[in-house]
Amino acid sequence: MSGHSKWHNIQATKNKADAARGKIFTKIGREIVVAVKQGGPDPASNAKLRDVISKAKQNNMPNDNIQRSIKKASGELNAVNYEEITYEGYGVGGSAVIVKCLTDNKNRTAGDVRHAFDKHNGSLGSLGCVSYLFDNKGILVLENNSSIDEENLIEMCLEAEAEDVINDGDVFQILTSPSNFTSAKEILEGKGLNFLSTEVTKIPQNYVDLDQNQLSTFMKMVDTLEALDDVQDVYHNVNLPEEE
Repeated sequence: MSGHSKWHNIQATKNKADAARGKIFTKIGREIVVAVKQGGPDPASNAKLRDVISKAKQNNMPNDNIQRSIKKASGELNAVNYEEITYEGYGVGGSAVIVKCLTDNKNRTAGDVRHAFDKHNGSLGSLGCVSYLFDNKGILVLENNSSIDEENLIEMCLEAEAEDVINDGDVFQILTSPSNFTSAKEILEGKGLNFLSTEVTKIPQNYVDLDQNQLSTFMKMVDTLEALDDVQDVYHNVNLPEEE
């Protein structure tokens, strides 16, 4: 599993786009609405909502915003019904791309996503065309500093039934199955660990390398996709240079 490290590769585009667009609160707000609709407004009994609230706090989302989103989904305020849709396709150089969306208008979203692929020499495919190239994993990212003893960390992760611990230099990545993600996170947080980020994500089984021109075109496509209001996450298997 250590070959699936790529912490900086996974985060680079998303962090850059969120900082530039300032839309992260809106995106998380939609996730909160969907989580409440699916499991109710009480985080104590809704694990998915607990996870999204944790994500909101990691991104410094004000508590007022969090509570407003919960109230919207609970019917206390006017709420939009969002539907989860996933698109799959190919970028330049045979790269694989998965686009996760939350939308109140499927036709609009499908047209916007297709246009982003077409404009940058990609092609939208059928559902399942590239998802088999990715593994679903929970990732808990912990700063690697002098206060962390790697052996003790591994012991704690074994107790939490995590799948792997990866020393990625400046951070540790703790990998879990999606089903054990919430339990492992809560056990480790109970032991005093404070994570930089926690999420269930898609990790490529293998990465592809693009030449400079291809990489430029590919990143423009990803930026275009991430700028769409309905797009929550973009996953891909392109190996990004360190400076990216």
